[in-house]
Amino acid sequence: MSDLVSRLGHPSDARLLILSCTNLGQAHGANVAVYESLRQGLATTASLMVPCPWARDAAERFHGEDVGVQITLNAELDRYRWGPVTMSPSLIDGDGGFPRTRADLWDHADLDELRRECRAQVERAILWGFDVTHLSVHLDALQQRPEFFDIYLDLACEYLLPIELPSGPDEARSGFPARALAAEEGVVFADYVVDIATRPSRTAFEHAIGNLEPGVTLMRVRPALDAPEIRGLDPEWSRRVEDYLLVAHDPGAAAIVARSGASLIGYRELRALMRP
Repeated sequence: MSDLVSRLGHPSDARLLILSCTNLGQAHGANVAVYESLRQGLATTASLMVPCPWARDAAERFHGEDVGVQITLNAELDRYRWGPVTMSPSLIDGDGGFPRTRADLWDHADLDELRRECRAQVERAILWGFDVTHLSVHLDALQQRPEFFDIYLDLACEYLLPIELPSGPDEARSGFPARALAAEEGVVFADYVVDIATRPSRTAFEHAIGNLEPGVTLMRVRPALDAPEIRGLDPEWSRRVEDYLLVAHDPGAAAIVARSGASLIGYRELRALMRP
């Protein structure tokens, strides 16, 4: 049984689902698909990559939706680059953008520069007019090392925001009790995390919904339009298009959720628990 669902005003055996669209701001095709998924589809929240080239466009399109900040410290794509808003030297690789891998980030990042960059991304989103609902991290770069996690947790406490944290085996691999440390500080997070990683998206989605545990589950998707832009920048473009069609245009997806008895919620409900 989940204490979190009880705090949210539901029976302790309820199954609540946060359906989150990641990578808002990364590209034009991502922005259009994410907002369509929020406004016309099943998605209940999204996360903004502030340093990416199309983040300002995402801000222009924002109409009050449930959007958090996806703290971005890596630029993993070979042909498409973005870098720190603070221009911090230790966060820039030889191409002038963020490191491509988490290991490269961990090896070279100065923690003071990292802290300034993370805070600058949150502040910029607020300046652009976003009502920031939560924090997440691109590629989970802050959740796997304790010295990096400290910065993430400090931001959550400073801005009174819920955060995304790995669950199950993913948390165990980090080697430290991130969830327990966050709970001690009163920071709220989902009980479980599910990524739609296998294909086709519809089959993976139906399987995941059918196996929801009592509690709050965060399910992450990466919707994007099928456009030359997305095909050119991301080798996994077809997965993103599948996610978009599932969340924004599949009439059976809502029926799958309804049959499961699960209820859809966003991060504003979790944020309210931290802001009495």
